[in-house]
Amino acid sequence: MRNTVHGNAPCNRRWPSERRGVADLTAFDMVAPGRLIFGRGKAEYAAEMAAGLGRRALLVHGREPERAAWLMDALRREGCAVMAVSSPGEPDLPALESALEHARGHTPDLVVAIGGGAVLDTGKALAALIPGRRPIMDHLEVVGRALPLEVAPLPMLALPTTAGTGAEVTRNAVIGVPGSRRKVSLRDTRMVPDLAIVDPALTDGLPPAVTLASGLDALTQVIEPFLSSRAAPMSDALCAAAIPVALPALIRLMEEEEDPGARDSMAWVSLCGGLALAQAGLGAVHGLAGVIGGMAPDAPHGAVCGSLLPHVLSVNAERLRDADAVTRMARVLGWMAAPLEVSAPRDVPAALAAWSRAQGLPGLTAMGLEPAEFGVVARAAQGASSMKPNPVPLDVAALVACLRAAA
Repeated sequence: MRNTVHGNAPCNRRWPSERRGVADLTAFDMVAPGRLIFGRGKAEYAAEMAAGLGRRALLVHGREPERAAWLMDALRREGCAVMAVSSPGEPDLPALESALEHARGHTPDLVVAIGGGAVLDTGKALAALIPGRRPIMDHLEVVGRALPLEVAPLPMLALPTTAGTGAEVTRNAVIGVPGSRRKVSLRDTRMVPDLAIVDPALTDGLPPAVTLASGLDALTQVIEPFLSSRAAPMSDALCAAAIPVALPALIRLMEEEEDPGARDSMAWVSLCGGLALAQAGLGAVHGLAGVIGGMAPDAPHGAVCGSLLPHVLSVNAERLRDADAVTRMARVLGWMAAPLEVSAPRDVPAALAAWSRAQGLPGLTAMGLEPAEFGVVARAAQGASSMKPNPVPLDVAALVACLRAAA
């Protein structure tokens, strides 16, 4: 059922308990798809379920249309009129404007998106913008007016083919704005897809570089909400279940033969991260990554996050003083120590950085970020929405140190 409330303010007020032995509880505001289906082989039901949402489908796919051909054929067999739109890279404003003009000519009443996080973001943005008439910039955060949508988005079905962003369950779409050299969000609670089908089989056989980058993004997105200053019991439950299985599964996929069980685990981790971050927010990794994505637009988001994660963990661990935050960090490092084969949790960040580089993860400079811009990135990141829930404030010098270490 389509959400009717579109406010975006987080709900995180602490209510003190009045009885001894009762823990303080944190109020939360969580959105999720109207229906969420997880399981190997479940994608076969996508066309039938999509046809229940609409009959004129806009099919958004990635760079290789043949990977979505089975779904187009299935939608047509269900009696849907289908028009396809390609999203070959991370969406930016010019590409989105062009796709929007093209899509409106089809007068769709349904959007189906199949692909990685960038494709799903394109699909969510198109579903949100097709019914309206305002310029896109009116709705973009930071560089635009951040106005709420005037009209509810079109119904949408999301099928992720990578295990990283969790975009199938989030309320925003990340859009690059080349003129401002920033990546910013188009955000509304009604942008959460009506139906998400997470079928790990769609991720089988991904290239190692994609598996690594998306997997490290998924790992980051269960760690940051757990450490977030807005963490709450619901997000904690998701993250505490996902963090311990993430790294063992990713290591197996990178160092062993293809493993359906490990693919299933990473799809689960990615899903948990998407649900958790929508409630608890993220942290400094994503605060920096959003700015870097605008300044080095060819840098894969997951690879940027993977490069930054060990160094942000390290600087956060050094500066934490709050007892609860220190305990949470110790749990995170403890969960990762065994798969990285280190005995001391304090050695986890260095071991994670070394393992990632050994698997071929590039540094930030190799991805196009110039060292001369580190200070600019750090200052801009301090104002990023993702930076606000970081468990401890980080000054420009600390953020620059993270960037240098990840270079």
